[in-house]
Amino acid sequence: MAIAHAPAPTAPAHSLVHDLVEAGIHFGQRSAAWNPKMQPYIYGKRNGIHIIDIKETVKGLLLAKKFIAKTVADGKDVCFVGTKRQARAVIEQRVGDVKQHWVTERWLGGTLTNFRTIRSRLKRLEELEAIQRSENFASYSKKMESQLKREKDKIFKNLSGIRGMDKLPGALIVVDVTKEINALREARKLGIPTICLIDSDGDPELADIAIPGNDDSMRSIDVIIRELCLAVNDGKNLRTQIKEQSAAGEGPRGVEARGEAGGDRSRRSARVKYRADDAGGPAGGPEVETRAEPAEPVKQA
Repeated sequence: MAIAHAPAPTAPAHSLVHDLVEAGIHFGQRSAAWNPKMQPYIYGKRNGIHIIDIKETVKGLLLAKKFIAKTVADGKDVCFVGTKRQARAVIEQRVGDVKQHWVTERWLGGTLTNFRTIRSRLKRLEELEAIQRSENFASYSKKMESQLKREKDKIFKNLSGIRGMDKLPGALIVVDVTKEINALREARKLGIPTICLIDSDGDPELADIAIPGNDDSMRSIDVIIRELCLAVNDGKNLRTQIKEQSAAGEGPRGVEARGEAGGDRSRRSARVKYRADDAGGPAGGPEVETRAEPAEPVKQA
């Protein structure tokens, strides 16, 4: 019986590996077009094509899921970036379901570094939509109607995925580092962590968390985005639990509950640091006693 039930705990991991292999995540680029920095993630070469180590893919994916869940649980959002044709439909569907942000049309320069201007364009989009809904829109000339519609469609096409992003994201998830180099540069300039699906011709140094894998296959991109969106849902559930514990906590028990949930990390870390600095033991303990002992012989003398 023990042998029969042994594989049960590893079933989810086995299913994930099976999905990744079925999607062709391990097929890299031609060996003549590879990036030597990807050497640690390459398993071998077959028929002139590099084979990516599936173990490294799973390792990077699990690390990325853990980081995303923690980021979302802390109250931050994440932004998915994939402007290549194979990634657009996948990202818009998967990320839209978990109510996060995405860029699939074109990365506008300054989307992160000049975020105030981007927000002004989104406000303009809301104004144009309000004008079209108004009753007197029919009174505009055809030329004016055409101009307003063209302006609205252009803004909506480029920025519709981030219209709900009122602050900088806590992490940037990118498909194909070579194509999205501008987004990665802006994220690095602002100190935003990046999680990237990198093929054998990419540069892993551009990513904080690298997920080596095929970034040209729609099926492989779908599996990666699906798993990362599941991590977003886990982070949202944890965020809700932390809020409920914080709202229900009163007095010392409430403080203890928030500390365990991660809501009072500053106080907890300060106590740990204080105890670590006080290597002699509890504050006011042995040091006070050793100072008081020499006083008795002085009185007797």
